[in-house]
Amino acid sequence: MDHDHPAPGLTAATAVAGPPGQAAATGSASAPGGGPRAGVLGRRVCDHGGVNEIPGGELPQQTFYELVGGEETFRRLVHRFYQGVADDPELRAMYPEEDLGPAEERMRLFLIQYWGGPRTYSESRGHPRLRMRHAPFAVNRAAHDAWLRHMRVAVDELELPADQERQLWDYLTYAAASMINTPG
Repeated sequence: MDHDHPAPGLTAATAVAGPPGQAAATGSASAPGGGPRAGVLGRRVCDHGGVNEIPGGELPQQTFYELVGGEETFRRLVHRFYQGVADDPELRAMYPEEDLGPAEERMRLFLIQYWGGPRTYSESRGHPRLRMRHAPFAVNRAAHDAWLRHMRVAVDELELPADQERQLWDYLTYAAASMINTPG
């Protein structure tokens, strides 16, 4: 797998705003990456607790967030990533807070929202504006590489199915490249 090139269909706007077909501020149910989502077959529970058959053509769709295990998966991913950051002098210097906990929470909430989970990130912080939020920090190729090195460890430890791992990694590599704002 080529980790240095974005997935087809990813653009700088995708990395910053959200997956194709989903504006970051709308909460659309489109699948990250613009591809079809896996259907969930069966029944649905009504508000009154009863069960209705799902009419043909109206099968509920799972988001990538749901497919990979929901909040727990993203909690594990981001926590492992920040364990690496804590011990990396170059990356650690980019975090003005002594405690990495708030940064960990922001990244976790962003990724959860990006991949189709709850919109807590935007509800508490507004539009993601990733490039703008990273502008105060000198992000060069070395920082990009270090970020990806720690993220690669975190992704590998999730042991996702190959297609899900590839979709997640393609986004992360492209998003990391879009944050570079300093030569070198």
